[in-house]
Amino acid sequence: MQNDAPLLDGPFDLILKSGEVFTPSGLQPLDIGIRNGRIGAVGSLGGASAKETVDLQGLTVLPGVIDSQVHFREPGLEHKEDLESGTRGAVLGGVTAVFEMPNTKPATDTAEALEFKLSRAKGRAHCDYAFFVGATEQSIHRLGDLENLPGCCGVKIFMGSSTGGLLVDTDEQLRAALMTGRRRVAIHAEDEPRLREREGIAKSKATPDAHPVWRDVETARLATERALAVALDVGRKVHILHVTTADELPLLAARKDIATCEVTPQHLTLSAPECYERLGTKAQMNPPIRDEAHRLALWRGVNEGLFDVLGSDHAPHTLEEKARPYPQSPSGMTGVQTLLPLMLNHVAEGQLSLARLVDLTSAGPQRIFGIRNKGRIALGYDADLTIVDLRAERTIEDSWIASKSGWTPFAGKKVTGWPVHTVIRGQLVVRDEALAIRGSGEPVRFLDTPA
Repeated sequence: MQNDAPLLDGPFDLILKSGEVFTPSGLQPLDIGIRNGRIGAVGSLGGASAKETVDLQGLTVLPGVIDSQVHFREPGLEHKEDLESGTRGAVLGGVTAVFEMPNTKPATDTAEALEFKLSRAKGRAHCDYAFFVGATEQSIHRLGDLENLPGCCGVKIFMGSSTGGLLVDTDEQLRAALMTGRRRVAIHAEDEPRLREREGIAKSKATPDAHPVWRDVETARLATERALAVALDVGRKVHILHVTTADELPLLAARKDIATCEVTPQHLTLSAPECYERLGTKAQMNPPIRDEAHRLALWRGVNEGLFDVLGSDHAPHTLEEKARPYPQSPSGMTGVQTLLPLMLNHVAEGQLSLARLVDLTSAGPQRIFGIRNKGRIALGYDADLTIVDLRAERTIEDSWIASKSGWTPFAGKKVTGWPVHTVIRGQLVVRDEALAIRGSGEPVRFLDTPA
């Protein structure tokens, strides 16, 4: 872990010079001095010495991007993805830390399963990491102990069936899960009874455009309403993942005292029916991509400050798996590597401010999950930096994707804005868009668990 020596004494390990730095006071032309993995100085460092100095003229330095929802499939599904390939995609996309989901095989619902993931990440993960533990009928009564283990970012609840076997589908189970522990609980909010009732829609139509008809707006709205009601009743803070509908927004706005919420780049960028016509099952994910009216409503939620974080919900499957006839085809798509390019393009198009993007990807995750020493460029914080060229014009291609699945639904999309360097705890893990240091990731630390 980091050395706790004084930050301002002696030479720096690394000086990043002449970048446009996003500080708590906004963008400013500044140098950053890094020592012992942390930010030791932000200002004019013309006379300072360092083991290495990197010129960032023309580049913009953002706080390290934190993707708080990824599925890296290890253990049990490594043919789709693993911790090495998933985190390689993360750092190439400018992401400095990830929170990984528990629906692996076996599920991450015991201390032993969590420790196994941590052991597998050590020396292989290229960015910092933490793991959610899953709520199951068997794990519900020990969630309070599990959520406090080192390397755990919290509890994840699936109210609706998705990839994997984790499911908490009754209000009684949900209440029991929320009454055990104290940290914020992440929830996949789709109503399982309604999904079961409507499954015939998907089977009878048997084309991908049936996906948002089967998993309809009411399926999401009802589950979010149920989750908020139980959370309010038991006094537990919750985080509603990948919100997709206009109908959920007023519910969430009315309960900001207990609920935070997430939106994904996919739901802000794609819309039905066009995405299903063009991409087929590559556009299939849970909750579904919906029509343009819902996409525009999500943007209003972004720009009105309702959403707290932006997560990729990176959930890869092989092309062979995705080629199965719907609805046998699995739901999910890659996303961790394209999160930042897509959103920088929205910034370039004037849809989003750079300050709002930073809040959604750095300050927001730090704030709601209580992350230690990350989320801003300030003295004493981890030197986690995402360095981008806001003017670079690129085309996203499948060949760029590091995921074992080897594809992205955004192949062929032209974007403006691109990650160039990724710095994690003072190390240039990605330099000039290429992986420079391997396997240096460490567990993320949290304010409300033992250091």
